[in-house]
Amino acid sequence: MFATGVTVVTARGTDGQWVGLTANSFNSVSMDPPLVLWSLALASASLPVFAKGAHYAINVLASDQVALAEQFAARGIDRWAGVEHQPGISGAPLLAGAAATFECFNRSRYEEGDHVIFVGEVERCNHRAGASPLLYHGGRFYTEHPL
Repeated sequence: MFATGVTVVTARGTDGQWVGLTANSFNSVSMDPPLVLWSLALASASLPVFAKGAHYAINVLASDQVALAEQFAARGIDRWAGVEHQPGISGAPLLAGAAATFECFNRSRYEEGDHVIFVGEVERCNHRAGASPLLYHGGRFYTEHPL
């Protein structure tokens, strides 16, 4: 078992609608240029928006944002109901209170198995000083504690 951070990946579709989903497959790829990756199931209803879009945002959730993680993982609901956010430089929504945000150009994507791996070039990033990250392990949410 492997503990991961929890993110909500967001984008603005060509029709102007916001799209967002919870993902824990986020990772650093390169420092120069700054690249990150995340993956999405081929069966995801959101895949066409992310595959066609030029930009997206990765919102790293803070320990007090469990409800957001659950909301953006749910199906059949308005995931944006009551969610405070603002548009980033490309129009992708940035979630209020996130521990960190990465605004990315959709540099490349690779279909592997039953997922698509997205590689994003980070155009801007920010972090909230003092925010503890939200972690996921074994089907439960956690936060950090020094050893």
